[in-house]
Amino acid sequence: MNRTEKLSTNGKKENKMGTMPINRLIISMSLPLIASMLVQALYNVVDSLFVSRINEEALTAVSMSFPAQNLMIASGVGVGVGVNALISRYLGAKNPKEVTSVAQNALFLAITNSVVFIIFGLFFVKFYFDFQKASETITNYGIQYLTLCSFFSFSIIFEITFERMLIASGKTFYTMITQSTGAIINIILDPILIFGWFGFPKMGITGAAVATVFGQSVAMFLAFYFNLKYNNELRFDIKNFKINFKTILNIYEIGFPSILMQSTASFLIFQLNNLLSSFTPTATAVLGIYFKLQSFVFLPVFGLNNAVISVVSYNYGAGNIRRLIKTVKVANIYAFTIMFTGFLLCQFFTVPILNIFNASENMISIGVYALRIISIGFLIAPFCVVSSGTFQALGKGLLSLSVSIMRQIGLILPLAYLFAGIFGLNGVWWAFPIAELFAGILTAFFLRSLILKIIMKRKIRKHT
Repeated sequence: MNRTEKLSTNGKKENKMGTMPINRLIISMSLPLIASMLVQALYNVVDSLFVSRINEEALTAVSMSFPAQNLMIASGVGVGVGVNALISRYLGAKNPKEVTSVAQNALFLAITNSVVFIIFGLFFVKFYFDFQKASETITNYGIQYLTLCSFFSFSIIFEITFERMLIASGKTFYTMITQSTGAIINIILDPILIFGWFGFPKMGITGAAVATVFGQSVAMFLAFYFNLKYNNELRFDIKNFKINFKTILNIYEIGFPSILMQSTASFLIFQLNNLLSSFTPTATAVLGIYFKLQSFVFLPVFGLNNAVISVVSYNYGAGNIRRLIKTVKVANIYAFTIMFTGFLLCQFFTVPILNIFNASENMISIGVYALRIISIGFLIAPFCVVSSGTFQALGKGLLSLSVSIMRQIGLILPLAYLFAGIFGLNGVWWAFPIAELFAGILTAFFLRSLILKIIMKRKIRKHT
């Protein structure tokens, strides 16, 4: 038997999340997730890169579609975070019955969420672009792109759900395969379908949507297969499925803050698009480019954070507070290293980065200033992200929610409008790092309070 594996009291092999040295554990669990997230980030950039070759209006349409697509992801991530934390916790507590209940009800929630976005895609996409006061050309591009993505929203929602089940039981390697495969397929198909290479019809922006949903669908089926084949700690037991409202409530108790956090992000971007378009549509495209580029630093940290949620949840369920706290400390070091690298790139290689997107002189003049100012927040954000995952893993998702809402709705949005009125377009970008600073202060207060309460609670139990 490997020296990092032990037998539990019932004679079964202990999960590595309870035995492996923390530094090695975080690296082994997070590297596959970080690798797959980097591939996802590459897909985000390449997707916009090819769309920008159509014209700037097409790129703007994709940027305006982002809030709606983010809502689809939010519904999947929200359920996934709850599934991740609960399955890991029940595995740590040796409760297989509850593990099965969580998995079954997660599938029910994924179906329900998919139906909502299919309805949106069928009836509300045009209204969505009209409300943003998009030009007729941008609206037409947007309808072609977003309708298809909405109708096939089930692919990304189920993909996230199945992948979180793998992560929850420590099988992160398989999520690297699913996410990377889906993203690589998307990257390959993008130019083929957009420009009509190799005998395929030239589909333009519709081709970008087809490539996206096809890649997500392949990833979804792969994640489902890996759960059936290799996730021995989880059983779906569809024949005996029953809707368990208590389990659903538990999933949303943990995951709903994530849904609301990403939903507020969608609302924020939607409103910022409206504000920026009042200056120039090019500024809206710049914001879209930023969110594509920031995925190179944020997605790897989110991949790290997914592993942290599982490890923290498992050791909380097992009552091992020392491992829990060490996990949080080590994760913060890795997260800061990733985002500091992103900060340096945005400060010193801004023009070459923007030129990837076939940027005009006007876009470069706006984008250089925007990226350098916004990226200042990268120095504080890693602490907030890791702490947010810790809150969720401990069932305190409302703390994450309060920080997120304060940052995005209470600070970024009003500051953006205030600074836009005083300083013009350049003032909008300063809202991001200022809001990150205040969010970091509030997060530090919450984290300190939470850790002290957990430690005191365990000490009290030891002495009783």
